[in-house]
Amino acid sequence: MMGSLRSGLLGEILSMSIDTLRTNKMRSALTVLGVVIGITSIVGMTSLVRGFDESLRDSIRELGPNTIFVQKMGALSFGGGASFRDLLRRPNLTIDDARAIAREAESVQIVDIWLGAMGGNSRSRIFYGNERTTMLTIFGATENFAAVSFVPIELGRFFVQGETQNRRQVVVLGQTAYQSLFPNIDPIGKKVRLGSREFTVIGVLGRRPSPGGFNTGADDFAVIPYTTHEKFYGKVTANLRGRNVINENSFRSGMIAVVPREDVARDAAMQEVEAIMRIRHGLKLDEPNDFDLVTQDAILQVWEQISQATVLGLVVISSIALMVGGIGVMAIMMISVSERTREIGVRKALGARRREILWQFLIEAAILTSAGGLLGIVFGSGIGLIVHWATGFPVSLPWWSFAIGIGFSATIGIFFGMFPAIKASRLDPIEALRYE
Repeated sequence: MMGSLRSGLLGEILSMSIDTLRTNKMRSALTVLGVVIGITSIVGMTSLVRGFDESLRDSIRELGPNTIFVQKMGALSFGGGASFRDLLRRPNLTIDDARAIAREAESVQIVDIWLGAMGGNSRSRIFYGNERTTMLTIFGATENFAAVSFVPIELGRFFVQGETQNRRQVVVLGQTAYQSLFPNIDPIGKKVRLGSREFTVIGVLGRRPSPGGFNTGADDFAVIPYTTHEKFYGKVTANLRGRNVINENSFRSGMIAVVPREDVARDAAMQEVEAIMRIRHGLKLDEPNDFDLVTQDAILQVWEQISQATVLGLVVISSIALMVGGIGVMAIMMISVSERTREIGVRKALGARRREILWQFLIEAAILTSAGGLLGIVFGSGIGLIVHWATGFPVSLPWWSFAIGIGFSATIGIFFGMFPAIKASRLDPIEALRYE
């Protein structure tokens, strides 16, 4: 239908529509208010959600594409609907589990055990002179921690196998402890206290990525040899026979990190690790795993579901404002049809066709809501940029969010303007000329 209109006639309809909207500025502004609010919500919240989404994905990718984590319980279990009480009944993961994987899994290149990663009593303040940190997580790990966690060494070095075997009291600090205790001096070789025990600082790890740029505690840790960790914080026992009993030891479990050999596919290594763990836990063929195997892809998949649900919820909420705005457009356009009945009658008497009247009102509605959409895009982008400037929260303003904003607003105008436009186009010219 649009293609059949001559360019001159279309220009005339556009000019008339703009003049009408310009004449009724206050009415036009109030009409598009709901559209502005809806598009502002969509663009503003989309920019923040997308920014956080990209930041979190970057953080997850730091785990490494092939690294496999064996956990007592994790996001996959909770995402699958398992109850927390049932998860607590699972056996703890121990040093012996990690050793078995390293010994029996031919497809595995590196195995590391992280004691304290799954909670328990492995938390302490670190003291240096009169300075002290907040409560930090104390990880016990092998000399492979830095290689498996993909966190670079910023200062000094990591402990070696001999220090692990001899239970040396050496510590590698995360960024939180480093910045709190040694903001202006070299920490290497300094003596610090973990609680009441003296340790020598041999290294500092680089900063770990934090989703959204927030202080999520990603650097609130220190790493000591796992043998030293067992000495001071106690061994983690599997508790296979007492798996139906929940006590304070249920919260203590290790986490095993596995890196496959370069010539082995990750899925093949995962199957081998799974088989070893099932045998160690005495699981029958029809029994599900009582541990989680977590990879970068699995975490991304869980987050994908969460982010999609979040975006969908935001769109639904924002659509309510757009619907309110659309109803306002319909009401105002109906009033406009009533006020311009004589004008419509004159135009029809002078030869205007029904479709020309129809297009005039549809274009007015589309221009009105598109203007609201543009304002919403400006305000929504501004909100995202202000939040980023004030807090450092990452934002993302993809072009498609602008296109969606304009498309939504124009569609709202056409949809809700259709009824008034049809009503105007069907007016009898003689009756319209008699209208007072």
